[in-house]
Amino acid sequence: MSVDSSARDGQPSDSSEPASGGGRKERGRADLRRSAERYLSEPAEGITTRHAFSFAGHYDPKNTSFGSLLACNEETLAPAAGYEAHRHTDTEIVTWVTGGALAHRDDAGHASVVRPGMVQVQSAGAGITHTERNLGGASEAVTFLQMWLQPDEFGGAPGFGLRAVPVADGLTLLASGRESDETLRLRRADAALWLVRAGAWAPLPELPAAPFRYVHVVAGSVGYRTVPGPQGGGRSAGAGDAIRITGDAFADPTAGEDGVELLLWEMHSPLRFG
Repeated sequence: MSVDSSARDGQPSDSSEPASGGGRKERGRADLRRSAERYLSEPAEGITTRHAFSFAGHYDPKNTSFGSLLACNEETLAPAAGYEAHRHTDTEIVTWVTGGALAHRDDAGHASVVRPGMVQVQSAGAGITHTERNLGGASEAVTFLQMWLQPDEFGGAPGFGLRAVPVADGLTLLASGRESDETLRLRRADAALWLVRAGAWAPLPELPAAPFRYVHVVAGSVGYRTVPGPQGGGRSAGAGDAIRITGDAFADPTAGEDGVELLLWEMHSPLRFG
């Protein structure tokens, strides 16, 4: 992406704080955001981007982040299109390709081609310059999800990781800041990214609990109750939809008729400032 990815000034939106206060425990919230609600940008010829949060020329002070997540962009690059060299600082950049092939190259000497079933983590550190393009000679668009996470500390040397992910139903850890997890490393100790897959009408596996959880439906659909118990209303989310979850919300998730593939951010703290 071609804008500064360092943490934004100001405060996180109200919706990124877990429900609490008044001396009593309040129920969590499952805030469903439809794909059509995303901000649309066309930053260059052949590039279409749909933003979940305030980004580039789109600004809403009530929608700047969730937990420690700064961006979640759906990207489409036409054949021969892509982002020319641009710089990032102090951001964890996680890329999940859903179709085609994405060619990446940076000034730290890393070069990769990311395809469906692969996850890439780029730690910008004190600064990294890179390009992201549809693979040369491709006849189809490349589509991918790119997510930006605030690191624990700013500065430091850039980092890079790429791995292939097994094709299987269930819960798969893609990247984590916990030292005990054997996966791609995030520079945020209390955050992790999971891939969740389930077949038609199957209940999802038990999901990790956290004060902040962000679900992005990649394919298929998922039905769920807003909160546990009889007070929870039924909802359904389809491809491109996202759910911002606090507390114990998002109960009894079950795949739809075509199954589901979703990405789940587990985050235990919001943005930090100062």
